[in-house]
Amino acid sequence: MRDRIKALLDDGYGPRKIGRTLGLSHSTVSREVMRNRFGDDGRTPPNKRFLYDSAAADHKAYVRRKYAKYEGKKIQEHDQLREYVIARLKDHWNPDEISGAMKQDGLSFYASKTTIYEWLYSEWGQPYCELLYTKRPRPRKQKPKVENQMIPLRVSITERPLGAANRTRYGHWEADTVVSGKKTGSTAALVVAVERKTRYVAAQKIPNLKPESFNGAIEAVQANSVKMLSLSLDNGIENRWHAKLAIPAYFCDPYSSWQKGGVENANKMIRRYLPKGMDLSQVTPARLQAIIQIINNKPRKILGYKSALEMAKEKGVLRG
Repeated sequence: MRDRIKALLDDGYGPRKIGRTLGLSHSTVSREVMRNRFGDDGRTPPNKRFLYDSAAADHKAYVRRKYAKYEGKKIQEHDQLREYVIARLKDHWNPDEISGAMKQDGLSFYASKTTIYEWLYSEWGQPYCELLYTKRPRPRKQKPKVENQMIPLRVSITERPLGAANRTRYGHWEADTVVSGKKTGSTAALVVAVERKTRYVAAQKIPNLKPESFNGAIEAVQANSVKMLSLSLDNGIENRWHAKLAIPAYFCDPYSSWQKGGVENANKMIRRYLPKGMDLSQVTPARLQAIIQIINNKPRKILGYKSALEMAKEKGVLRG
């Protein structure tokens, strides 16, 4: 392509005409010529200053790329590191966990979670973004807040006990629902609960989003020898009967799911195995619990690379 640009320049074509001829934007042509032509310093012969030569342009582009700090360069150029990252992604580890495990195990190579994300978001790592929980190449934009409250006796999440808000006391939980795809016509859903300090995850399948179904699932979690001092919830209609649970409940601001980020993260991990759009009525209890077991046995950076199950047992969140 550069030799054709050179030929057209020699014929007196300008950037716009070259762009139309080669099917390129005129700004692309102009930028290529400006960046890769000869300079005007003392090393350049007077007769070549500011001239564009295709061979010289190729070499300048090669050198610039070779020494550029492009995204993901560290992983892309280290075969052993790259193979390790890909293998752990296939084991359903996220970049945070992969980075922590490398440091914990004292391996001869290392990449931070930011470096791993940069590599994933680069052209070399894009095929492996499918292995992330979100399966997205970029984060999703947040929706604007809209006031919509249908919860009686609603108490704001800002009024949670200090031990719940700052995660200094065990036994405070967040809960949410994961629903079936609309096209399936199924009303089946999952109730997911996460203990805020240990990140321990529990889940129950329910036939619909009626308040009695949601309450029944929370009671089942309680019955499984779990200490539950409070619940942080969103403003879904399934939470309308929260007062019947005899557990203090605190509600997020509308469209502020980040205020209960622990359970949102758990939902994301569950969606790896039960993707959006599927009919959750087809998920057996055994399959659901196998998924939860995988999640609870993963090393977590926030827990010093212990698993949530280890921490829940160690700190008495699970009594039994």
